[in-house]
Order: sequence, then C-alpha cells, then structure tokens
Amino acid sequence: MLIQGFPADGVVTVNRVVLKAGYDVDDLQERVAMLCENVKTYHSETGFIGGFVCLNAGFISNEGSTIGQTVESPLKDREALIVTFWSSFAEHEQSHRSATFQPLFKDVLELCENGNEETGYHLLWQGKAYAPAEAVAARKAKAQFA
Repeated sequence: MLIQGFPADGVVTVNRVVLKAGYDVDDLQERVAMLCENVKTYHSETGFIGGFVCLNAGFISNEGSTIGQTVESPLKDREALIVTFWSSFAEHEQSHRSATFQPLFKDVLELCENGNEETGYHLLWQGKAYAPAEAVAARKAKAQFA
C-alpha cells in the first residue's frame, strides 16, 4: 500500500494549475507549500490522509501516448497537479470552508491561468514495485500458470 491508511471508500482530489505569465515555479512552490502545510496542520485529524504536488517535466512518452510524436509538452514548468487523499468528500469540502484555508487558496488561485476545477476520484488501484526476488517469483508464476 502506497498511501498508508487510505480507506477503500476514500476520495482522491486533483487540482490542475496552469501558471499565468509572469509567475514561475518558485511562486507556485511557495504558495502551495503554505496551503499544504495548512491542510496538514488543521485537517490531519478531520479527514486528510496525504497528498503530493507534481510539476509537468515537459517530456511526453512516445511509447505511452497515442497523440503523436511530440517531443516536449508546451506546459513544461507551467502545469502542476495537486493531488490529495481524504477519508470522505464531505471532510474535504469542510476543510476548504475553513477560515485558515481560504486566504491561502486564493493566493494559489492568483497564479492560475486556467481558473480552478478540483475533481474528485475513487481510487481503483494502487501498488508498489516488487522487490527483486518477488519480481522473479511473479514472472515464474506467470509463466507456469498463465
């Protein structure tokens, strides 16, 4: 299990941020760090389980994409995803109504070219890589029983 304590009926939320001209990754990191610290501090006991923020690195997989042979994403260093894990959607919504959260959230929104839409998901699968011996055993079992 990658997300420790994540319940089977938990909720994953995803915010997509596209930076406006005039803002950079440092601006994003500073504001998102303040927002995430607030959520950890005030909502770890009221539904928040964990999260991560990732930045578009620019590369596009030509092996894993069907959109052509693009070499680099035009959103490199401008697009980020803020992904959070919650016990329930109701607890997520309550956290966003808190007085300490709203000013920090507005600071992040100032950076956003795309406005904001936070989408909720149900986790269908999570897993981590096998240890080397487990990988060997898995391939052997697959060959034997497939």
